[in-house]
Amino acid sequence: MSGIEIAFLSIAVMLLLIYSGLHVAIALILLSFGGVWLLRGNFDIASNMLVLAFKDAISDYIFGVVPLFVLMGLLVAVAGIGRDTFEVAAQVFRKVLGGLGIATVAANAVFAAITGISIASAAVFTKVAVPEMMRHGYTPRFSVGVVAGSSVLGMLLPPSLLFILYGVLTEQSVGSLFIAGIVPGILLAVIYCIGILAMGRFWPSFVGSGSATASEPVREMGIAEMANKLAPIVVLVALVLGGIYGGFFTPTEAGAAGALGALLISLAKRRLSWASFWQVLVQTGHTTSSICFLIVGASLYSRMLAMSGMPGWLGSWVVDSGLGVTGIIIALMLVVILLGTILDSASIMLLTLPIAIPILMGMQVDLIWLGVLMVIAVEIGLLTPPFGIAVFVVKATLGPDSKVTLNDIFAGSAPFAGMMLLVLVLVFLFPWLATALI
Repeated sequence: MSGIEIAFLSIAVMLLLIYSGLHVAIALILLSFGGVWLLRGNFDIASNMLVLAFKDAISDYIFGVVPLFVLMGLLVAVAGIGRDTFEVAAQVFRKVLGGLGIATVAANAVFAAITGISIASAAVFTKVAVPEMMRHGYTPRFSVGVVAGSSVLGMLLPPSLLFILYGVLTEQSVGSLFIAGIVPGILLAVIYCIGILAMGRFWPSFVGSGSATASEPVREMGIAEMANKLAPIVVLVALVLGGIYGGFFTPTEAGAAGALGALLISLAKRRLSWASFWQVLVQTGHTTSSICFLIVGASLYSRMLAMSGMPGWLGSWVVDSGLGVTGIIIALMLVVILLGTILDSASIMLLTLPIAIPILMGMQVDLIWLGVLMVIAVEIGLLTPPFGIAVFVVKATLGPDSKVTLNDIFAGSAPFAGMMLLVLVLVFLFPWLATALI
């Protein structure tokens, strides 16, 4: 078999293994090992590559940013900052049509600026916002849909674990990727708010009676109390994002400073017990090890593909096909959105980028702009059936006694997935939305 045939065979077998339920990282490692063995005809070479990949793939200093931002996000959740943010946002938007829905989006946007984890946002606001919205007359579908839809802001607004992963895989500046996500993230939040207003006006049966009241009975809150609740958020945002953009911290150092700040805030609020702290540490370890294992698998697979000669062959084929840069990127986005129906966000990037990046680099594509497109397209998958991890997180957080079904959550989040698709098209048509601040 030729190298190209082995590479295509590995892709076909990988899809078969993943559909069969095998973990993506294990599938990547097994196929990489087998592919190198077939290419070189030597078991020792394949074994040595495996050892080198596990040794070198995640030894770089930049990988320290992963556990630090995960730890910061989980500590922020424990400290109750998400609840405080929602209460302030509900106070500000209490007289607006669909006010609690807009408050959920606004609170999630602020929460995203200090966590970067969509799953954490989905879990926190399912507990905080859904009962409050349903109590004020919003339909269950709309209530869970707003939470699931706005949770994706955690991966678009900086700091974002997906931008970190993309930066590592493509050797792009994580700081530049963070900056590139600001305008698209704000644009998505604004479009969500406009969409909620429009649904409240033209589709009241979907939103519920809560959207029709001029003044929802939200607890009155003074300016001093609102400032007190927002103070920890302002401090963390200034510390993390201000440190990165001001040139005081690298992203890794900013993660360490943010984690320390979140720990101090949790202790000051007296919301961190030894039991909850241990749970945070264990969950940080689980999340970090899962991400690093995937990165090792992707590193192995990209090396095997390079040995096979597939990237060069594909590059030549694409040039000869006449698709052009626009056609290739559109095709890539469609593949990513389709993969989002069955895979998680990190796995999609790890599967597609080793194949696509060598081709697009040869065509002088701006990889920072492409990173924003990739993250938006990948995040659409968080809301689409049958996988839709954000939907499953919301369902799990609601508990087994909840009458809200998975179908309800998917139906409620569908309009927000459509709005994400609109933002993806806008960023594709107007690249300056992603690059204006760089």
